[in-house]
Amino acid sequence: MKASEVSKLTELPISTLRFYERKRLIPEQLISRDENNYRVYDDAVVAYLQDVRMLLALGFTIHDVILLVNESSEVKKEALVMDKMIYIQELEAKLKESKAFLSDVLVGRANFQTRCK
Repeated sequence: MKASEVSKLTELPISTLRFYERKRLIPEQLISRDENNYRVYDDAVVAYLQDVRMLLALGFTIHDVILLVNESSEVKKEALVMDKMIYIQELEAKLKESKAFLSDVLVGRANFQTRCK
C-alpha cells in the first residue's frame, strides 16, 4: 500500500510517516520498495500505527515509544508500561473524586456555594 493510502487510513500526514521512519518507529519489515523505488507498506502497518498513536495518546513520549517498539531491555519496557499503568490508576482515582465533588456541587453540598438548581 502506498504512503497516501496509509495516511488516509491512519489519519496521519505523510510527513508524520516519514518522521516515524526516520525515528525507526516503523519496523523495516513493514516497508519495502517497488520497482520505481517508491515505499510500499505492508497492510499490517495500519494496525501497528494505531497502536503507536494509542501509546502517544496515553502520554508516552516518542523516545518511550521507540524503546517499546524496538529491541531493547525487557526490564526497561516493563518499567515504562507499569509506570504508565500506575499513573492511569492514580488519574482514575482523581477523576472519581472529581466526579463525586461535581455531584455535590449540583445538589448544593459543596462548601462554597448554594444549590445549582
